[in-house]
Amino acid sequence: MRSQRQLRVGEEIRHMLATLFMRGDIPWPRGMVDMPDVTVTEVQVSPDLKNATVFVMPLGGQKLDETVKALNMIVGHFRHEVAQTITLRYTPKLRFSADNSFTYAQRIDDILHQPDVAKDLEKGTEDEE
Repeated sequence: MRSQRQLRVGEEIRHMLATLFMRGDIPWPRGMVDMPDVTVTEVQVSPDLKNATVFVMPLGGQKLDETVKALNMIVGHFRHEVAQTITLRYTPKLRFSADNSFTYAQRIDDILHQPDVAKDLEKGTEDEE
């Protein structure tokens, strides 16, 4: 379970990175053309506040692995921006990771809509009435 401080710092970093992506001030690596818009879904900070995992999702889920790889190549730029914007004793080391929560949620939805599972769910609601 994360502490209030971890949650607050993570949310502060998420908000700052989201603003950076919204402005479009990203120095994409050479050869990386036509990079998608990126959404920062969550930032998880370690208990000592020295490491942070930034979960991202490109718009439409396009080029997910390529985008995460490109962001990790220029992670120094983001760490510098965090250091300039947020007042912390230590600037956390950032690591970008793909946010798979959307895929996981879709998988659960697909399972719930399978005919045999849906039949059991309908039977359960009829029994309650």
